Amino acid sequence: MKTAPMCLTQVKGTIARGFDNAAIEKPQLPLENNMKTALTLSVAIAAALALPLSASAHEAGDLIVRFGAHNVAPDSDNGSLAAGTLEVDVDNSIRPTVMLEYMINRSLGVEVIAALPFQHDISLNGAHAGSTKHLPPTVSLQWHFNPAGKFQPFIGAGLNYTTFFSEKSAGPIAGTDLELDDSWGLALHAGFDVKINDKWMWGADVRWIDIDTDVSVNGADVGTANIDPIVYGVFVGYRF
Repeated sequence: MKTAPMCLTQVKGTIARGFDNAAIEKPQLPLENNMKTALTLSVAIAAALALPLSASAHEAGDLIVRFGAHNVAPDSDNGSLAAGTLEVDVDNSIRPTVMLEYMINRSLGVEVIAALPFQHDISLNGAHAGSTKHLPPTVSLQWHFNPAGKFQPFIGAGLNYTTFFSEKSAGPIAGTDLELDDSWGLALHAGFDVKINDKWMWGADVRWIDIDTDVSVNGADVGTANIDPIVYGVFVGYRF
């Protein structure tokens, strides 16, 4: 009779240890493993993207040169001429471009974009009516986010000047003197740089430019064409 309590105590201890061991050795479900793995990878990727690369950070006085190609895609509604009787349509044009940016500090820069002359065909009421060339130099003040990181998005705003030249008339206005006046307008800019190493980078950007030109035929003003293009492209860059 004296040993009974000891046996009962041993049994209780064995059961308790069994629950403890079961809790310790409880296998994780595959879903739990997948969720933990996904969370770990997400944190690792986020950390890698945000990882500062001090050797690649822009600094005050840096000059960045970017070479690329850009497409000037005029707005789908380019307005009308001759008191609304002629609907204007201006087509796209792709040309090589060069961008120069001087860094005021590691986040703020001043950029100028230039290009080989863009050339656009012009249609009136769907009929080919002429063509023109233009140069749209643009100066922008730009803010770079994550200046010490590998991935650097930026936004900017500035002023555009577009000069038109080599206008040619065709189709329904063939033989007339077609002239497009130069334009001043606002320009908005957004894009990103991805650092390859301490000097080289690649990236992409998009701009909206306010370009409105007064149109004349044989010296007579016939209205305003609203070009207002989206300009987008890709580039490689080098930091001096």
